[in-house]
Amino acid sequence: MGWLTMSRYHMGGHATAKAYLDAQFTCSRDVDGVVKGLKLLASSCPQNRTYYAAAQIILDGVGGEVFAIVCKVMWNPRSKTGEHFGYKDMDESMGPCEANCPAHILDLLTSTDKEHALDWRRRCRANLERRARKIEDGDRIKLASALTFTDGHVGDEFIVAKRGRRLSFRDPETRLGYAISRFMEREWTVVPVTKVHKTIFA
Repeated sequence: MGWLTMSRYHMGGHATAKAYLDAQFTCSRDVDGVVKGLKLLASSCPQNRTYYAAAQIILDGVGGEVFAIVCKVMWNPRSKTGEHFGYKDMDESMGPCEANCPAHILDLLTSTDKEHALDWRRRCRANLERRARKIEDGDRIKLASALTFTDGHVGDEFIVAKRGRRLSFRDPETRLGYAISRFMEREWTVVPVTKVHKTIFA
């Protein structure tokens, strides 16, 4: 399915992207005497960029399979063209590139044998593990692949400068500072520090 865009005045009274999508994916209808529907067990739309939901299939009031819904979201309340909100919906069996689903939603999903869904779940879990890694101010890190910056510098080792939750990075030799986007989702390791012990003479 492609993108569906609209003015915020056509969102059925819903004030946020999450509220609108929650309503869209909560439904039921009679099909040949069988009431079929979807019930959302949990959803999240961090920073109005990607919507994730655990949706349960309901048949005649009985809950069944729980699968993941993923929507790419466009949210621009100040749009001058009137396209304040847009979304492109998928489910996990389509293998979405977006793979930052919160753990509490992943935990609600029932087992599946769909290859693309299984791969998507593995990628989400791997991203959660990467973002949970601990890093401290002054740590020296090594990236799996070197990065090229706008000043032409190419590097894969940096010293971490941590101020609260904000991270910046210095080149160990030049001491110049750099920003690394999506750092916690990248592959990197902390370089062990070699401790030099003092020699004490009697």
